Amino acid sequence: MAVSRSLLALSASLLVLAFFLCVNASTRAHETEELKSQSLTNSSTADKLSDGAWNEHAVENPEEVAALVDMTIRNSTERRKLGFFSCATGNPIDDCWRCDRNWHLRRKRLANCAIGFGRNAVGGRDGRYYVVTDPSDNDAINPRPGTLRHAVIQDRPLWIVFKRDMVITLKQELIMNSFKTIDGRGANVAIAGGACITIQYVTNIIIHGINIHDCRRTGNAMVRSSPSHYGWRTMADGDAISIFGSSQIWIDHNSLSNCADGLIDAIMGSTAITISNNYLTHHNEVMLMGHSDSYTRDKVMQVTIAYNHFGEGLIQRMPRCRHGYFHVVNNDYTHWVMYAIGGSANPTINSQGNRFLAPANPFAKEVTKRVGSWQGEWKQWNWRSQGDLMLNGAYFTRSGAATPASYARASSLGAKPSSVVSMLTYSSGALKCRIGMRC
Repeated sequence: MAVSRSLLALSASLLVLAFFLCVNASTRAHETEELKSQSLTNSSTADKLSDGAWNEHAVENPEEVAALVDMTIRNSTERRKLGFFSCATGNPIDDCWRCDRNWHLRRKRLANCAIGFGRNAVGGRDGRYYVVTDPSDNDAINPRPGTLRHAVIQDRPLWIVFKRDMVITLKQELIMNSFKTIDGRGANVAIAGGACITIQYVTNIIIHGINIHDCRRTGNAMVRSSPSHYGWRTMADGDAISIFGSSQIWIDHNSLSNCADGLIDAIMGSTAITISNNYLTHHNEVMLMGHSDSYTRDKVMQVTIAYNHFGEGLIQRMPRCRHGYFHVVNNDYTHWVMYAIGGSANPTINSQGNRFLAPANPFAKEVTKRVGSWQGEWKQWNWRSQGDLMLNGAYFTRSGAATPASYARASSLGAKPSSVVSMLTYSSGALKCRIGMRC
């Protein structure tokens, strides 16, 4: 997988180089016209212009271009060895903060880089830093200071960081309070092998730079959700991240895989959500957006799914939507077994600038799936594919109105061409950021 992602990124770099050469050629053509009009006295240039031997789109120095190509490849390779990527990725989130060598001194700048429907999520930007020093989770009712659980339940805004690498195995679901950022940059942090994250009836949450995997069902226990409250929790489903009745949520640059239920589920009227730059692998039901066909309060839901890589070992639900408005933009779909994007109960799905690579199975080429409805019904649902790249026989079944107004509530940012998806998603997942270096 690492080799294939490197090759994809290399192709993107060459596209950027081709663009540079085209711009350069255009500039030279303009300069040539100016030179003609000014009756140049330079004899060598005048001779080229007069005898017609100089094609305005020709490269004057092929060796120089070859050296430039070699330098581009070499620089790209060296950057990846050092653990950071060019500032000119085209990914507006990454370009907002990753070029700063002193990102660790200005961590909260990240909160100003969100895009999409969750762009106003500030997390703990306006609060103090909280440093997690202890990976243990021995008491869900009275968590020890210095633990992640103690940090996330506080009533005040907090920007939560980690003193060192750690694996946190939660005994019970981690119930977050409002105005919190979990920022894993600068350490290798995993939440794995136990319960995982619950975002329930809160607002302004940012989760960034965490590895979340092998989440299990837990519950039938008392769990604290704030300094002043704890209560009985029934069995949790085992989602990596469960969003329940919450708003202003941004899930960015996490690596998620192999959990008991979903990787990211958003239900019960949750809205104003952005899911971006994540790397998702080895899972069956990846994302559920909407509680049930009968729960009509999910009609308010607006979710942006952008710049994610849906990778190896995925089967379905990327996402599976109900009722609301979903902008699926500039993602890379390299694996699915059943389908990629599905839905029921009349969701509006706006798919733009994605790259879909269908599996070898000739019966699984369709990107889309309508669940529990007959054709006369789903033909009215607004599902469109605009500028998507379909590979290996992939196809998207459109339906509903074709007018832009029909997708106004499912549009949250400008889509970039699908040809640059490899560059936009190259660094998806939890980043390996090092202090004092570009991330």
